[in-house]
Amino acid sequence: MTLLVVIIILALVFDYINGFHDAANSIATVVSTKVLTPFQAVLWAAVFNFIAFFIFKDHAVANTISKTVHQEFITLPVILSGLVAAIIWNLLTWWYGIPSSSSHTLIGGFAGAALSHAFATADGFTLGDVVENDKITKTLLFIFLAPLVGMVISMFITFVTIVRNVWSRVGMIVVASVFTWVLFTYLQHNKLEDNLAKYYKADTLQKAVEEDLSKTAEYDVALAKVEAAKPYLAGFNTKGGKAVAQDIRDKVDPAVDVDKLGKGLAKADNSMIRIGLMAAALIFIITYIYVEKVKTPNAHSMANMFKKLQLLSSAAFSIGHGGNDAQKVMGIISAALIANGDIVDIKEMPNWVPLACYTAIGLGTLSGGWKIVKTMGTRITKVTPLEGVCAETAGATTLYLTEQMGIPVSTTHTITGSIIGVGATKRLSAVRWGVTVRLLWAWILTIPVSAVLASLAYMACRAAGL
Repeated sequence: MTLLVVIIILALVFDYINGFHDAANSIATVVSTKVLTPFQAVLWAAVFNFIAFFIFKDHAVANTISKTVHQEFITLPVILSGLVAAIIWNLLTWWYGIPSSSSHTLIGGFAGAALSHAFATADGFTLGDVVENDKITKTLLFIFLAPLVGMVISMFITFVTIVRNVWSRVGMIVVASVFTWVLFTYLQHNKLEDNLAKYYKADTLQKAVEEDLSKTAEYDVALAKVEAAKPYLAGFNTKGGKAVAQDIRDKVDPAVDVDKLGKGLAKADNSMIRIGLMAAALIFIITYIYVEKVKTPNAHSMANMFKKLQLLSSAAFSIGHGGNDAQKVMGIISAALIANGDIVDIKEMPNWVPLACYTAIGLGTLSGGWKIVKTMGTRITKVTPLEGVCAETAGATTLYLTEQMGIPVSTTHTITGSIIGVGATKRLSAVRWGVTVRLLWAWILTIPVSAVLASLAYMACRAAGL
C-alpha cells in the first residue's frame, strides 16, 4: 500500500510538471503577441485545463496508456520506474528550454521499465509479449502525424483568414464546419460500437479465442448480440445512452443491465466538443461580418479583432491540452490500481482519479514554463495575433480529433506543427528550420532516452529490494 501511495503522489507530481512544462503550448503565442500578460495567460490556461474535466468523459487516451504494456508485466516497481524516468527527462528538457513531449516521456518510461522487468523475470519473450504493438505503433506514428495534421489545418485556417472577400471566407468556414461535424459524429458512432462490444466483452473474448478455441461459442453469442444491437445506436443523439440501452434490452437482450450499458454508451458522447467547435466557428463568422461589413475595416480594428479571437483560440487549446495530457496520468494511476488489485479494469477507475489529475495539471500550468514559452513563441517563427489564432485553433482541433481516436499525442508536437504551418503560409523562409530540426531530434530521442532511464530506475528498484 505504501508503494501504491508513493506512485500516486509521483504520478500527480508528474502531472504538475507536465502542466508547467507544457504551459508554453497554450500560452506562448498569446504572450508573445502581448494579448495577455504572462500571469494572466497562465491563469487563463489553467482554468481551461480544469474545465476539460467536465467535457471529456470517455477516457480513451487513459485507456490506451494503461494498456500500453500487457497486464502480466505491469507491477508497481515497473510503474514507479517509468514515472521516475519521465520526471527526470521532463525536468531536464524544461531546464534547457526544449519543448519535448511529456506524453512520449511517460510512454517510453513505462515501456522501458516493463521490458527490463521481462528481462529480469521471463524466459524467452518477444517485444509483442511485453508491449501492445498496435498502441506503440500508433503512438510512434503520431510523433510525425500530429504536427503534420496541425500544420495542414493551420495552413488551411490561415488561408481562409487571409481571403479578402468576407463572404467567400464565411462560405469556407461553413463547409469546414459541416465536414468537422460529420467527422466527429462518425468517430462518436465508432465509439458507441466499441463500448457496446466492451459491454458484451466481445473484444476480450476475441483475444481469448485466439489463444483458446474453446471460447469460440461464447464469442459467437456475444458477437451476435452486438450485431443485433447496433441498429439501435442510431437513436443515441436524440434519446441518450440509457434510452438506447432500454431499447436494446426490450428488443434484443432481456438480460441487459440498462444502467451499466447506458453509462458505457454515454461515455461516447462528444456532443459538447461538436457544439463547442460549431460555436467557435459561428463566433468567427459573426466577428468577421461585424468588423468588415457592419463597421468600416481598418488595420487597428482588424488587429483588435484577432487579439480578442486569440482569447477564444487559446482557451480551446488549453481545454485540449488538459483533456489530452491529464488522461495519460489517469491511465498510469489506473494501471497501478489494477496491479495492486484495487480494481480489475480501467472502467472501474474511481472518480477521484480524474479530479486529482485535472487539478494537478491545472496547478502546474499556473506555475508556467517561461524558457519553453520563449522557444515556442518567438524562436520558431515570429507570430502575430492573426497567426496565433490560426495556430491555436488548428492545435485544438487536432487534439480533440486524436482524443476521440484514443491516440496519446503530444500537445507540444501539435502546437509546434501548427506554428510552423502559419509561418510556412507566409513563406518557407519565415520558419527558423534550424530550431525546428533540433526540436525534431528531441522528439525522436524522447522515447528511447526515457526507456533507458526507466530501465536504470527499475534496476535500482530491484537492487533496493522492491
